[in-house]
Amino acid sequence: MPSWHLLAASRTARALALWDWVERGLNALQPLAALLARLYVAQVFFLSGLTKLRDWDITLALFADEYHVPLLSPAVAAAMGTAGELVLPVLLVLGLAGRFAALGLSVVNGVAVLALAEIAPAALQQHVTWGVLLAVLALYGCGRLSLGPVLRRWASLPT
Repeated sequence: MPSWHLLAASRTARALALWDWVERGLNALQPLAALLARLYVAQVFFLSGLTKLRDWDITLALFADEYHVPLLSPAVAAAMGTAGELVLPVLLVLGLAGRFAALGLSVVNGVAVLALAEIAPAALQQHVTWGVLLAVLALYGCGRLSLGPVLRRWASLPT
């Protein structure tokens, strides 16, 4: 084999080895990235739920006048939305039924966007960002840094 073939093969092998090292590093960061995404999205929705609880009369007025949730009365929509914003983020942070929580928060997120007659472009972009993070968590799960895998292992132990 000519020497330039050996040089090209050597460079290719080094490039593949470098890429393998990068890939291992990125794979090692996946659980941390999932945890950070869970914490970020959960905080947004949980704080929104707390805001709704602080003044329930204003929350009911908003659902009656501003948010137009189809098929539900304003009181039912307010209660369901607030409950979802308080319970689902806790599940998401803990990684318990994390995919369920991500899907549930996706519904809350989508209804929030659809229920507003007008939404500012910056606010819409925030909802899109949250939606993308929730979609990734629903598709890939919460990762190893969650209680779900721990409980599954514990539940499968023989008694």
